Amino acid sequence: MDWGSAWGTDWGANADTALVAATVAAALALAMPAVLARVPEPPDDPEDEVDAGPGAAAREPAPVFPTFAEVAAAPGLGLWFAVVSGLLGAVVGAYAGWSWPLLWLVYLVPVGVTLATVDWRTMLLPTRLIYPSYVVVGALMVVATLAEGDTADLRRAGWGFLVAGFVYWLLWRIQSRWMGFGDVRLSGLLGAVLGWAGWPETAVGLYLPFLLGGVIAGLLMLLRVIDRKAYPFGPFMLAGALLGLLIGPAVMPNLGA
Repeated sequence: MDWGSAWGTDWGANADTALVAATVAAALALAMPAVLARVPEPPDDPEDEVDAGPGAAAREPAPVFPTFAEVAAAPGLGLWFAVVSGLLGAVVGAYAGWSWPLLWLVYLVPVGVTLATVDWRTMLLPTRLIYPSYVVVGALMVVATLAEGDTADLRRAGWGFLVAGFVYWLLWRIQSRWMGFGDVRLSGLLGAVLGWAGWPETAVGLYLPFLLGGVIAGLLMLLRVIDRKAYPFGPFMLAGALLGLLIGPAVMPNLGA
């Protein structure tokens, strides 16, 4: 099912969808600080440990990050989540129109905004937000497949999940100093969403995080906004996935053919 591309969708005709999606996404986002406050702090996870190598004893002390509860208690966080999620909800609503993917995209907007914020503040991606999202998105995809009577999109979503998960797992195994296992957990979810949309979206959505992470993170390092030794990659993954959905078919039209 071809459910749209940035250049093939009549955005004006989807103004009603954009309004509904923005409203729902903003409403869900208002509840996210309360949800985040209930997420337990992760125990020391062997998968997230980094082999520091020789000379590790001389390295600088690890920075201290806020807890999930402290992030959730930040003044105005709910309003910030609602505004950003409302804007992004309008974008995905205008883009997807009244289609099945709109259901999981609207759900993922406030979740993605929360994950990006938490990762930026704590260098962690809460598993308690990622794994339930697999269940929600997977269930909605199965319902959409049963309703449409065509398994092509679901099979492609499965391949997207496998490809993205394997790529990020391999990168984590090669250089865990620069990538946390939370990124690996998130990659499969994003890969499934991109895979359902199409191969151009998948290819662009998986490549852009590394481009954005290199260019934007490099600039932020020069400005001393982030530490050159460690910076969150989750926000770039989420931004890259969204851009992949929007511009993938325009950037790689032949892959779609």
